[in-house]
Amino acid sequence: MSSEAVQRFDEPYWISWTHRTALYFADCREWLKHAPLCSIQAVVTDPPYGMLEYGADQMTKLRAGRGGVWRIPPAMGGHQRQPVPRFTVLDERDISALYEFFRQWGAALHPVLVPGAHVIVATSPLFNHVVSQALIDAEFEKRGEIVRLTQTLRGGDRPKNAEKEFPDVSVMPRSQWEPWVVFRKPCEGTVAQNLRKWRTGGFRRLSAERPFGDVIVSAPTRREERAIAAHPSLKPQAFLRHVVRASLPMGEGTVLDTFAGSGSTLAACEAVGYAGVGVESDLTYIEMASEAIPRLARTPSRQPAFWEQAAAYSWDPGTRDSPPVS
Repeated sequence: MSSEAVQRFDEPYWISWTHRTALYFADCREWLKHAPLCSIQAVVTDPPYGMLEYGADQMTKLRAGRGGVWRIPPAMGGHQRQPVPRFTVLDERDISALYEFFRQWGAALHPVLVPGAHVIVATSPLFNHVVSQALIDAEFEKRGEIVRLTQTLRGGDRPKNAEKEFPDVSVMPRSQWEPWVVFRKPCEGTVAQNLRKWRTGGFRRLSAERPFGDVIVSAPTRREERAIAAHPSLKPQAFLRHVVRASLPMGEGTVLDTFAGSGSTLAACEAVGYAGVGVESDLTYIEMASEAIPRLARTPSRQPAFWEQAAAYSWDPGTRDSPPVS
């Protein structure tokens, strides 16, 4: 589609080859206003939780290599390090805007979900409390957090411009985890009653012996996946397939990603055989996603720690309901 494409909330920009997933080019808040009531059974999304970093001006700086809010770290060990947003630059006004955005997002999302639907949102250790309070105020129930255990390059730096003066000091702890907050639209009656009527209210178990857990070992996104989708916040398929599969307790329904980016959540839906809907307002990422989703869906999950977990749980995330390789 040309760069003159117009955002549409009523017509998909792209539909997958399986017809299981669809991608809309629209502002998610506008899209949610027109979405059918009680039409979505789960949400798995990785939003711009600093807000500023995905504004048009900051994305222009990032794509031009100038950074702005984005810190573009130097190469290390021959590998190019991924840009990371500098959330410490946000002031009280930015944090208030973050809260208000997610409160409005939650309020718009609420009627679109069926009772018992879970909302799983990637956040930052610095701001997960802001996002959580916004969703509580939008009348969602807090149901915990999923901890994605992964070593990152965020934090651990010595004081800027005083590295030699304070060689034994780190300004912040080196980040080794990522929180995904978990919320639920209130059930109708008990969880069992809600499962019978709406097929939602809990999480799909990994096996008869093992429930879905809130700590998931996750290696950084593989180089092969980044080559397919060059999004600065791309999450690994191994992790997303794990979470997406668990989000529909009966394996039935539709998973929504309102901040679809390069389509990694929709690719995970395809890989595990679920229906999925994505909404994205950046045309560059929309075009990227339409090309990337089929390729990401076909990639095997090769993260060793996850494969060990999957084998123990009697579930193979790389082959279950995967689309055929052409």
